[in-house]
Amino acid sequence: MAKKVTPYKDSELGKKEQVTKMFDTISKNYDGLNRVISFGIDLKWRRRVVAILKKKKPQSILDIATGTGDLAIKMVETGAEKIVGLDISPGMLEVGKNKVNDKKLHETIEMIVGDSENLSFEENTFDAVTVAFGVRNFETLEKGLSEIHRVLKPSGTFVILETSVPTKTPYKQGYNFHCKYILPFVGRLFSKDRSAYTYLSESAAVFPHGENFNNILRKIGFIEVENKPQTFGVASIYVATKA
Repeated sequence: MAKKVTPYKDSELGKKEQVTKMFDTISKNYDGLNRVISFGIDLKWRRRVVAILKKKKPQSILDIATGTGDLAIKMVETGAEKIVGLDISPGMLEVGKNKVNDKKLHETIEMIVGDSENLSFEENTFDAVTVAFGVRNFETLEKGLSEIHRVLKPSGTFVILETSVPTKTPYKQGYNFHCKYILPFVGRLFSKDRSAYTYLSESAAVFPHGENFNNILRKIGFIEVENKPQTFGVASIYVATKA
């Protein structure tokens, strides 16, 4: 089970409400900060997610924790007829909607406010579901994963892109230094919310990754589970199938 880390430790709000508040606050700066903090490598990781799905030829895709829509927009390349980007933060979605409209993709991509742990869709709705850097923000991880399993069609594909912790020297030490010092420093420098990027590094550090996360997916009922470490293990792409 993932250890629960919250953005605002002295807040009386639950994790879900805190995460919503945090992303609303940083939404205008999020894309720029993401590029700086990841050195732009996150774009390469998203391209790899798209490449995986492109082989599956999904007609309908649900992108959970879509944020400002980077992955949803990129997934147009899969040829899907309908892509739904869902996020709990109206602020992030507003940025995403503007990007979708600017690219004239509004007939393919629908951006909606929603709770990943209480999805409004019927069972067996989507050919594929994706989550990029979002599962660690679920208030109850297994509940969110179970909802994804429910709305995914049989034989549908679930792809997750998430941070992980390198296990080999010197990458592990470099990663820890980046998370402990660089990420919070850059966040404080450019964002009004000083807690946000501290939370993002802390939540990444305690989130189960690799085989630990594979086992959680199997427990939920996914099959053909595999993880693909990215860039010395600082991130992982997980691929699973609904039986």
